[in-house]
Amino acid sequence: MERGEATRAAAASLPLSRAVYALAIAAVALHVAFSGRFGFFRDELYYAACGQRLAWGYVDHAPLAPFLARLSRALLGDSLSALRLLPALAASAKVFLAAWLARELGGGKYAQFLAAFCVLLAPIYLAFDNFFSMNAFEPVLWMACAAIVLRILNGGSPKLWLLFGLCAGLGILNKHSMLFFSSGIALGLLATSAREHFRQPWIWLGAGITFLCFLPNLLWEIQNGWPTLALFHAVMGTKYVIVSPWEYIWQQTLLTHPLAAPIWIAGLWFLLRDSLGKMYAVLAWAYFTVLLEMLILHGKIYYLAPAYVMLLAAGSVWIELRLVPRVGVWLRPAIAVPLLIGGVIAAPLSMPILPVEATIRYTRFWDVQAIHVESVPQGDLPQLFGDMFGWPEQVHAVAGVYQALPESERDQAVVLAYNYGEASAINCFGAKLGLPRAISGHNQFGLWGPGAMTGQVAVAIGFTEQQLRQFYDEVTPEASVSPQYAMPEESRLTIFVCRRPKKTLQESWAQWKYLS
Repeated sequence: MERGEATRAAAASLPLSRAVYALAIAAVALHVAFSGRFGFFRDELYYAACGQRLAWGYVDHAPLAPFLARLSRALLGDSLSALRLLPALAASAKVFLAAWLARELGGGKYAQFLAAFCVLLAPIYLAFDNFFSMNAFEPVLWMACAAIVLRILNGGSPKLWLLFGLCAGLGILNKHSMLFFSSGIALGLLATSAREHFRQPWIWLGAGITFLCFLPNLLWEIQNGWPTLALFHAVMGTKYVIVSPWEYIWQQTLLTHPLAAPIWIAGLWFLLRDSLGKMYAVLAWAYFTVLLEMLILHGKIYYLAPAYVMLLAAGSVWIELRLVPRVGVWLRPAIAVPLLIGGVIAAPLSMPILPVEATIRYTRFWDVQAIHVESVPQGDLPQLFGDMFGWPEQVHAVAGVYQALPESERDQAVVLAYNYGEASAINCFGAKLGLPRAISGHNQFGLWGPGAMTGQVAVAIGFTEQQLRQFYDEVTPEASVSPQYAMPEESRLTIFVCRRPKKTLQESWAQWKYLS
């Protein structure tokens, strides 16, 4: 017998299974337990550095993550574990939202558990929530919007569109990809009977709230000449790996683990073809819209990752309502056990569970290096782990050269870093070693500029001698640093002292700036 709308509403109002809360707690515990291993990831240092200079926008990311990084450091301190607490909490929120979505879709305790279990074990979410970045919070905000849509479709007050607007607005301030997901939701509403909501004022008021949240960031982009769009054009086909549409779609199965892929594929079937799921087809339309947008724009393969929480929830409901009654209850452990085994196998590929040398051997065994999203030389470790090494060693080496300068030069010396990773590390660790803030031409640092520093004397890291001789007549190598396990681009670096500039930094800054 098919469930009616009243039955759906009653199911959606039931409390979540206790097992869901246990899995949510397990998610936090897992990430906290391993959050202190290895070191700061390149982008973590960047967000922390940007958090020291709060603004309504940045060249390569939206403003929320730097604000959260600054808040975290102010409340919890500068340790690695402290900075990674918020991503660990985001992991718990994703697990909780997966179960919530399953309940809204009509799922009982097993569907809630299976959805939460899949999200807990998904390699892409283990990786996202292992370090501080906007990617950790992105799925939470996407799925909060999806949960609100489902509640409205289940008979909730249309005034909930106001809450949707707020969540979508915060999502844009976290990462501009929320614009893609919101466009998918809008198209899904138009493509289904839910289009009637456009005849009511609440959805438009919600859109107005989203726009007001986004407005300060939008004005920042306009005032600064749309730097984010300039960056996007700069990296397409250069830094970002472009794959064929078929390869892009195939690699989506790796995000949630291949053993979980049949579940989210079943979720698409449930939303589009099943009589119980069709009323929620807006979520499937949203997924396909974002997929098409990513294929057209050549987005990274993980840009679609936030959407799989809702598809795993839908697939879990289909399994509970359609498959288990036909096959038998033995199917429940038959699904859960392989998922657990697969999750355990994949976990060391996604987060630093094993010691470094063991991680190198393990990732080589599974040939993780074969799949990468950026065209950068790879080291012994995949980029996810390699970018967690080398930063303290670099800063100490720069500090040694800087402190060795004559006092008369030290007072006017500037520290030049080639990329934002090196500059951010110096700005986060260097003050305790007596270093001034570093400047760089890379991305947001390039927009900040050199300030009042003319560059009469410079301590430079990350550059080649040839690059520096374009700006200085005297370039002297003083030290080198080659941190173990660091990415190749951050290893075997020479630290130069530069004197006799051909122009001041203010005059030559346009030549220092670059986007990548």
